[in-house]
Amino acid sequence: MQRSAASGFPVDDRITPDWSALNLIGESPQFRQVLDQLQQWAAVDATVLLRGETGTGKELAARAVHYCSARQAGPFVPLNCGAVPDSLFEAELFGHARGAFTDAKGESRGLAGLAEGGTLFLDEIDSLSARAQAAILRFVQDRSYRPVGATRFHQADVRLIAASNADLAALANSGHFRTDLLFRLDLLTVHLPPLRDRPGDALLLAETFVRRFCAQYRMPGRTLSAASRDALLSPHQTWPGNVRELEHRVHRCFLLDSRMTVEMGLASPPPNLPPNLSPNACADVATAADFRTTPFAQAKARVIADFERSYVHALLQHTQGNVSEAARLSGK
Repeated sequence: MQRSAASGFPVDDRITPDWSALNLIGESPQFRQVLDQLQQWAAVDATVLLRGETGTGKELAARAVHYCSARQAGPFVPLNCGAVPDSLFEAELFGHARGAFTDAKGESRGLAGLAEGGTLFLDEIDSLSARAQAAILRFVQDRSYRPVGATRFHQADVRLIAASNADLAALANSGHFRTDLLFRLDLLTVHLPPLRDRPGDALLLAETFVRRFCAQYRMPGRTLSAASRDALLSPHQTWPGNVRELEHRVHRCFLLDSRMTVEMGLASPPPNLPPNLSPNACADVATAADFRTTPFAQAKARVIADFERSYVHALLQHTQGNVSEAARLSGK
């Protein structure tokens, strides 16, 4: 079995890659399914479309496809489509001939040329203008392109991977994305799940980030606090920014707290309420015999007072008498 001297990752898809070395970390079934897809698509030299919310790791997935493929010794060239002005997009991607425009004093290969023998990654492809979408149609189809101002076409030997955090099908239906371009891109598709749909992975990732920062800042031995570990396992944490948000939060808390245990300041899952706080129990209290002749305002005040007393009691039991922690959990 041959391996690249640069990366050490196998070309043969029968060997499981070292996903942690590729910064793809997770043990949830949802994420393991994605890793299996990436390994499968790496073995075939075809266009891949990566879909997923912001922060789910689409560029990491693109790099994994590249470094697990037969092109691993070639370059990996990323392009953020949303960061290039529309007027410069074709020259940036396809290069230009000498004298093609005022400042073109020499030839430029463009990113398509720089990616020769490797992988070209088009991130945020949904941000392309209608003009730019039309410009890459032929390139996506057969990898042929013409540099700006040139007279002949070039043939690129590149693997194309595109990514989007938008619903391209919906954009196509609304006329904001070319349907023919979507058909060309949507050959092999991988959907990266949001962190909230990956049970247990948030804790695994956070522990990995802490170890990484320990090595980076030469502060060995630091670990997550018990409260942070419990909170990271809670389904109440939604992480709208996904893995990127989690990493930045761990990084910030690691630097702001000098203790050996890193406290992330996440809200713990609410304690289980005692039976007398259930909606049915409250209804039973409100319709009890001694309430039938009580004015509404007084009955309401008594129910609320009973609820508050039971809630605070249950909360203090959960925090073992820590009033500050109870106040933080209750938001009061």
